[in-house]
Amino acid sequence: MQVTETLNEGLKRGYQITITAAELEAKVTEKLVEAQPEISMKGFRTGKVPMAMLKKQFGPKMMGEALQDSIDGALTSHLSSSGDRPAAQPQMKMTNEKWQQGDDVQVDVTYECLPEVPEIKFDGIKIERLTVAADEASITEALENLAKSSQNFEDRKKGSKAKDGDQVVIDFVGKVDGEAFEGGTAQDYPLVLGSNSFIPGFEAGLVGVKAGDEKAVEVTFPDNYGAENLAGKAAVFDCTVKAVKEPKPAEINDELAKKFGAEDLAALKVQISERLEAEYKGAARAVAKRALLDALDKKVKFELPESLVDAEAGQIAHQLWHEENPDHHGHDHDHIETTDEHRKLAVRRVKLGLLLADIGQKAEIKVSDSELTQAVMNQARQYPGQEREFFEFVQKNAQFRQQLQAPIFEDKVIDHVFGLTKTTDKAATKEELQKAVEALEEE
Repeated sequence: MQVTETLNEGLKRGYQITITAAELEAKVTEKLVEAQPEISMKGFRTGKVPMAMLKKQFGPKMMGEALQDSIDGALTSHLSSSGDRPAAQPQMKMTNEKWQQGDDVQVDVTYECLPEVPEIKFDGIKIERLTVAADEASITEALENLAKSSQNFEDRKKGSKAKDGDQVVIDFVGKVDGEAFEGGTAQDYPLVLGSNSFIPGFEAGLVGVKAGDEKAVEVTFPDNYGAENLAGKAAVFDCTVKAVKEPKPAEINDELAKKFGAEDLAALKVQISERLEAEYKGAARAVAKRALLDALDKKVKFELPESLVDAEAGQIAHQLWHEENPDHHGHDHDHIETTDEHRKLAVRRVKLGLLLADIGQKAEIKVSDSELTQAVMNQARQYPGQEREFFEFVQKNAQFRQQLQAPIFEDKVIDHVFGLTKTTDKAATKEELQKAVEALEEE
């Protein structure tokens, strides 16, 4: 077996691997000898079939396996001796396409190496981390929102007209072409106007009604409505208004607290305070993380594999296109061109990704089994009733497990780097933190 270098420019490498016919034949024979004890053929006892007959019967199949094993072995041996770490799966192409048994095999192999990442002195990096306490005003605001979400509805004064946000209690019969349709009839139905829980136009048609009114509300079912027999059709709902009720927020007291699982109002305030401060801490960490990544981006520079940058730029362009075209869920669209801005962001992401991976490897940072299990359980909660199927999918899918591990690993590396930098805490208001978070979203 011979390996000849054909390309060595920057991170790009190219090699021609030549596997002789004799080497292939020896590999085939090795495989047949290994399998011979288990093979039986008519007229021969198991394990006693002559090698010549085995080669005639199984040789062509074994040749393909021997060829693949030889190429993989040559590449593995080369990477081990050279110390190269391919940035992506090496590209391999058989150059003598008219190969036939008895010929040598030539394979071209190309790849890009992962670069050597330079050492960084972290003690020169200064990071300011905002700290925000939950004040009384924020706790009161949260309580008011809880009270609003637990609101009751009370009858308005007789003769009052229904407004958006009011609840109307109605009987209705829906008809298409004068005929009532299945599922279009209800009695004493409580409907909050403006909730968008009914067909477009239905709730708007009831704004201004009073208790005792009868009104025919005309609507058109959406073209994509679930029931095909109604999709796109005009309908009339004959409605009888039985009550008009206005929203009344629940009182902020111990009873409200018990609705949300707290012993009393004081305990609920403590829970809200802890939740708010956890949210503030998470937001502050995001701001500090961006500042740290900006500092690392400016501090280090090294050559990047073009293939990784190209792939990342394409992914960024694709993601942004779908964000701008939210109604297009598939991938049956035209090719999306990458721009200089996409590539600039891709360069940053690839560089920082390689840098953090290198820091984590040198610091021997690992994602524990318990951390991965917790991540899997968090994901499984998004599929109620299908948890078992999700766990089986994760168990069989190594790539998905890697996707779950990646953000955990990155967070652990970031925490490690924070510990190596000059990180100081700075007291801030909720408004100052919100402004810093908004600045992140604008970049």
